[in-house]
Amino acid sequence: MPKRIVIVGAGAVGAYVGGYLARAGQDVTMIDPWPAHVEKMRADGLSLSGLSEEECFTTPIQAMHVTDVQDLARTGPMDIAFVCMKSYDTEWATMLIRDYLAPGGYVVSLQNCINENRIAGIVGWGKTLGCIASQIAVELVAPGEVRRGVPRGGNEHTVFRVGEVHGSITPRVEEIAELLSLIDSSKTTSNLWGERWSKLVANAMRNGLSASTGMSSNACDREAITRWICIRTAAEAVSVGLAQGYKLEKIYEAMPEKWLAGATEGGAARSELEAAMEASAAKRAETMRPSMGQDIQKGRRTEVDFINGLVAAKGNELGIATSVNRAMVDAVKRVELRKVQASLDNVREI
Repeated sequence: MPKRIVIVGAGAVGAYVGGYLARAGQDVTMIDPWPAHVEKMRADGLSLSGLSEEECFTTPIQAMHVTDVQDLARTGPMDIAFVCMKSYDTEWATMLIRDYLAPGGYVVSLQNCINENRIAGIVGWGKTLGCIASQIAVELVAPGEVRRGVPRGGNEHTVFRVGEVHGSITPRVEEIAELLSLIDSSKTTSNLWGERWSKLVANAMRNGLSASTGMSSNACDREAITRWICIRTAAEAVSVGLAQGYKLEKIYEAMPEKWLAGATEGGAARSELEAAMEASAAKRAETMRPSMGQDIQKGRRTEVDFINGLVAAKGNELGIATSVNRAMVDAVKRVELRKVQASLDNVREI
């Protein structure tokens, strides 16, 4: 009998994952707080698009308003709950679905940042899994419409990495990895925390820059000022991750040590990283922005406190300098609070 799957937060990643699973015949229910999005999915289905023809389709989907979640008490418990909300919405979203989990049900954090501890505080560590979506680059462009701006990972890059907080490869980790393989490349990992921090480094590098400058991912990679900030942001975050004892993975196809070396002005590593960043722009849609850049465009709160802010906080605990990440938090906050307009001028002095 198919597992009953609920996705709490049908934003870019949640809707993308849910759409593919629904098309594959899985029993999927979407829950989202944006009424227009829910109504569009109910009326016309969910439309997904990407850089190839096979990625463009519309599928029927079960969608619920947050106010309708109590109906799950009649329809039966959920086996798997993907929480795909912004980090600052993690606790209430987990609390919302907790009472509708089957006895053996569990919650998967499919989010940016590190939220497993927040989820476990509500459902317990035994019902908490983590999943990283690496270099997925999706955007909710309109109600019921999600667009992916980079090629699918396939054999070149593993997009989904699923793990237990204790590192063991369990049947439920294998179950989630198999489900996600219906969408793109996936794997189980015994290194959840290292994978998590590696993704955090990638987010710290790009999200704040797009949010504070208003620039797309490609524009940031083509601009010398933002490339240099990006490298130094990564180096600080890598240093903090290694100091916590994490085994870091590749970050945008470069080993952690390369980002550390790249922060030396005028060095060969910096030149190599900048060249790779410029080249990567050719592989993405020109309009693509990371999630915090999308948030600023939509007038929404960003996750900067949970990304660059976390790097700065952990660095402070460990006595590691994180001046670039701290400055990035300040730059994003000024734009988020509408004290200044998004502009390259906001980061020139970082």
